[in-house]
Amino acid sequence: MSYSHYTMASGSRTGRRTFEFGRTYVVRPKGKHQATIVWLHGLGDNGSSWSQLLESLPLPNIKWICPTAPTRPVALLGGFPCTAWFDTGELSEESPDDWEGLDASAAHIANFLSTEPSDVKVGIGGFSMGAAMALYSATACALGRYGNGIPYPINLRAVVGLSGWLPGSRGLKNKIQVSNEAARRAASLPILLSHGTCDDVVPYKIGEKSAHSLNIAGFWNLTFKNYEGP
Repeated sequence: MSYSHYTMASGSRTGRRTFEFGRTYVVRPKGKHQATIVWLHGLGDNGSSWSQLLESLPLPNIKWICPTAPTRPVALLGGFPCTAWFDTGELSEESPDDWEGLDASAAHIANFLSTEPSDVKVGIGGFSMGAAMALYSATACALGRYGNGIPYPINLRAVVGLSGWLPGSRGLKNKIQVSNEAARRAASLPILLSHGTCDDVVPYKIGEKSAHSLNIAGFWNLTFKNYEGP
């Protein structure tokens, strides 16, 4: 278990925000270590609850890393502070993206994977806001850089998102298609998305639209599955 913080310059270069991340929980593989997945919780949750669930899965060759997001005011909750990977308001393409928060969390997540053995496959998954964070990391991986221009250091082998959405979808297609290397990485990255048709927190249509936005941007190795229920 560990704690860490990041201080990142704002886009205007006139100020800095410090993000204090919470405790990280690690589930060690019970068999041969073949893959490491950073799994990200949803809004207001923490890494502990997911680590307990993941430990019970019959997947003995996977190491799970379950970090906890910083506690911050969240616009969606009227400014109420809770654990959140980034700030967010209404879930729509018109809402502003918290690039600074997204980049800080994506860097925190990548840092966990940067120390994994070279023969171990690495990926990111998450639920709800954690899924959104995983998808942002997928776009950073394809582009080869974070939103602030700093190089993204990890070669992701898989991304999983449950009941999530895609932050930063505006202009993604143009960003990917101007670079042959970015287009190649996007097309080859396996992404699995799943969403409940009766989800009343992150509506199904938002998850479906996010999958469509990724697909038209060039993420062609993408599977979107729906299921009945929330």
